[in-house]
Amino acid sequence: MKAIFTVIPMLLLATLIARAEDLQKLSLDDPSVATPKIEADAKVKVEGTNSLKITAQWPTTVCLGEVAGPDIENAKLIYSAKVKTELEGNGIAFLELWAHMDGGQFFSKGINDAVSQKSDWKTIQTPFMFQHGQKPDKITLNLVINGKGTVWIDDVVLSEEPLK
Repeated sequence: MKAIFTVIPMLLLATLIARAEDLQKLSLDDPSVATPKIEADAKVKVEGTNSLKITAQWPTTVCLGEVAGPDIENAKLIYSAKVKTELEGNGIAFLELWAHMDGGQFFSKGINDAVSQKSDWKTIQTPFMFQHGQKPDKITLNLVINGKGTVWIDDVVLSEEPLK
């Protein structure tokens, strides 16, 4: 009787494994097929020697950097950047800030200050308020591209204003 109970689960497992079917395989032999494509652009820029040119085939989030433990408290942190876009359809791009503190992660999305479709250089931003006693361990700065197309980003600034 014990042999029957051992054989049945194995037959069930074999049936489940046999039903698995590959839908698509992605070849990573050619890195140019990966998205987003990120490159320096010396021709389209606001300041310095280059801007960052990001070409996306679908919605994506790009981490631009992290700031470890800024010494702020009871202040408004403002993440701003100059952005230029060539996005298809209803595509938009906006800034996203993540504050890591007290073992949690909290975010601010600049959806109300987004750029869309084809736009020339525009300064966009997103704020984050730190009350008394709130001190971040780390700040993550992202660019969110909700659509397909190209976004240039330059002159990224993280600044602090005292709360009133």
